[in-house]
Amino acid sequence: MSDSEYVMSPEELRAVQLVELELLCEVDRICRLCGINYRIAAGTLLGAVRHGGFIPWDDDADVHFTRTEYEQFRTACRMHLNKDMFYFQDQQSTPGYRWGYGKLRRKNSLFIRKEQEHMLYEQGIFIDLFIDDYVPDNYIARCLCAFMCFLYRKAFWSEVGKRVSTGIEKFCYKILSLIPESWLKSRFSRFEQKYRKKTNWVRPLTFPMPTRDFGYPGVFWNELSEIMFEGKIFMTFYQVDAYLSFKYGNYMTLPPESKRKTHPISKLKLPESVDAR
Repeated sequence: MSDSEYVMSPEELRAVQLVELELLCEVDRICRLCGINYRIAAGTLLGAVRHGGFIPWDDDADVHFTRTEYEQFRTACRMHLNKDMFYFQDQQSTPGYRWGYGKLRRKNSLFIRKEQEHMLYEQGIFIDLFIDDYVPDNYIARCLCAFMCFLYRKAFWSEVGKRVSTGIEKFCYKILSLIPESWLKSRFSRFEQKYRKKTNWVRPLTFPMPTRDFGYPGVFWNELSEIMFEGKIFMTFYQVDAYLSFKYGNYMTLPPESKRKTHPISKLKLPESVDAR
């Protein structure tokens, strides 16, 4: 059974954001040192444009790499990551880790997602490191790819889904959770290797996408620019408006208060160097 939900105070939420800013700065430092491209994206980029930093109620941050850039980054982390402060997780390096993208986490912290207390890896405050793969230009082939992505995503999620779902959905997740983790990761590795050739469409393979297209126009990934976020300069897409419009529509309009939510957590511990103020 999951622990009760921990409700962050506004001061604690801001402290979590400042830890995530540390993590973003570490990604930027390593990438600039090693000549690796990345992009702050999704809600992080939206926050940069609309708020000059974090969306006030947001509790995570998103960095996107192409597959090649991601592999360069994970290699660079072995030599250049400040291991006194941070640690890196992904499928290849972390037993029990079941997500198709990486995370960079802060040592001496806790950010335990509700219903994920049983997961077998350390859960410090984190940012997501998404991997964007090229998917087919042909619409039917892209639909088939999206269906396979859906199946892999559900299989990876099954260790959580079997605990939080009900009815037939719970039964399906229980069946999926019987798939050995090593076999699932091996099959997914073979699957993602099919999508290394550059096309006109891009998506993270284990994250939901706009259903009308099953991907983003790859042209967004062709050029980089820089943007100010929380007083720091980070890399992002050159076509910021086009990307945000594609993803969010009228992105400058604030959502209703009922949709301004943080991720449910059961435990929070801030590193000693960050105050909740």
